[in-house]
Amino acid sequence: MRPYPRAPHVWGGRRYYCYHPYHYHAYRPFIWGPVWHPWGYFLTKLTVTAIVISVHNQQYHYDQGVYYTQSSGGYTVVEAPVGATITTLPEKTETVVVNETTNNYYYGGTYYEKGGKGYIVVEPTAGTVIEHLPEGGKEEKIGDITYVKVGSTYYQPIQKNGKDMYEVVLIEEGEK
Repeated sequence: MRPYPRAPHVWGGRRYYCYHPYHYHAYRPFIWGPVWHPWGYFLTKLTVTAIVISVHNQQYHYDQGVYYTQSSGGYTVVEAPVGATITTLPEKTETVVVNETTNNYYYGGTYYEKGGKGYIVVEPTAGTVIEHLPEGGKEEKIGDITYVKVGSTYYQPIQKNGKDMYEVVLIEEGEK
């Protein structure tokens, strides 16, 4: 991992690391199309194209970039399980630069890495810059900086090449 060029933002006993300067812009959720649904969305039936994926002895259903678990009377959209493998990336997947030698793929709040048998769901890497955040994120003010939290991941609003973007932030527990 490359070193961070500046000191972390410290607040509430945690250190928040990022590479790019903070540049506030309002969180605007992005919709990836009619088949994409945000986490927590409920469906009574899945399409016939949905496949079953097993990760750590838990069964998930996957369809066009969206992961579901079976629940009472239907299916609920959940965060993609880390370690899940798919053979084909969904349409509108973006390539994101993780560092000088690694690219990952991003779609609807999920990060993928190319693996031997397809594309594996991975945790987001600190410093990764993306343009779109999914529906369901919440702005969270920590000290004088407003982050966007999607699931358990914090994003710092930044501006890159004149465009509003988001950077994955590394958070470490501070000294007690």
